[in-house]
Amino acid sequence: MSAPSSDTSRRLALLVPDLRGGGAERVSLNLANSFAERGHPVDLVLQRAEGELLPLLRPEVRVIDLAAPRVRSVPQALARYFRRERPAGLLAFMWPLTVAAVAGRALARTPTRLVLTDHSTLSQQYGRPLTRASIRLSARWAYPRAEARTFVSDGSADDFAALTGLPRSSLEVIINPVDLPPLPLVAGPEAVAAWKGTGKRILTVGSLKTEKDHDLLLRAFARLAGEASLAIVGEGACRGALERRAEELGIAERVSFPGFYRDPWSFFASADLFVLSSRFEGLPLVLVEALHAGLPIVSTDCRSGPREILGGGEFGTLVPVGDEDALVAAIESRLAAKFDAERQVERAADYAGAASIRRFEQLLLGSAA
Repeated sequence: MSAPSSDTSRRLALLVPDLRGGGAERVSLNLANSFAERGHPVDLVLQRAEGELLPLLRPEVRVIDLAAPRVRSVPQALARYFRRERPAGLLAFMWPLTVAAVAGRALARTPTRLVLTDHSTLSQQYGRPLTRASIRLSARWAYPRAEARTFVSDGSADDFAALTGLPRSSLEVIINPVDLPPLPLVAGPEAVAAWKGTGKRILTVGSLKTEKDHDLLLRAFARLAGEASLAIVGEGACRGALERRAEELGIAERVSFPGFYRDPWSFFASADLFVLSSRFEGLPLVLVEALHAGLPIVSTDCRSGPREILGGGEFGTLVPVGDEDALVAAIESRLAAKFDAERQVERAADYAGAASIRRFEQLLLGSAA
């Protein structure tokens, strides 16, 4: 752990499990860097100091390793951090780490302001009745004790209120800020070489896990008329099963699994269409990235986020979750249709995030910042 700093009046901290390549982790990275750019001393407090995104932190951001193997060991470790560093505010990401943050402050008895943020529709992410009951009970104890409770979309906030019974009026929606690179994007040789086959290039980016439903995308891709190629950029537990599925469907020679990329923009620059096949989301930032790249988009109309980002279908085609026929038809239609790339880019600018960064800053400091 780094030496303590005497400047605590504007020190901001962010608590996340680690800095692997997930959406919430990227948001914590962007916020930490942005707070540092705005002149704050910043601590990124990690349950475990590991992850592919660590090298992207600004050098002035301190990494605090709680070395906590399980969430239940976080409160004690976090209490020691609170007593030592006494930050002005801490932003805790994702249940159950949010609950651990409240418990840690209670143990420390320090005045640090707490802001809790969740990035998913928890009732969808945790389907077991026992887990849902645990969320309900722990949230009803912890969340009212924080200074603010934020969610990334109206859908995720509505879902949380229904799940926990907490007043919807006590939950604030703050759109995740996205770090958008300058245009035009450039397709690097490594990304270009990763594509297989010929024809139109279809891209998806995300962790290879069940809720992303890449299996649906593979089945739909296998039914497309004509030649096309598909790149599934990301890493995760489902990789082996997805590679086997591509073999079974006879499309392995046209489907690539390039793995995880810290900077996937080269793939966006080299694609013709972006597809999101998720069963549920919080606020899928990959759709904002696809908009910024000027790509046509097809997405499942899942809870929550895609409908909000895509303006109810104005900036992309929405299809029912799990509907293979609708996904095939939408992909074929989007590949054949003309579209306005500039409008997509303009839509992405709504999510560039300056207002969101300022709002988080205000909540963490308890002032107009």
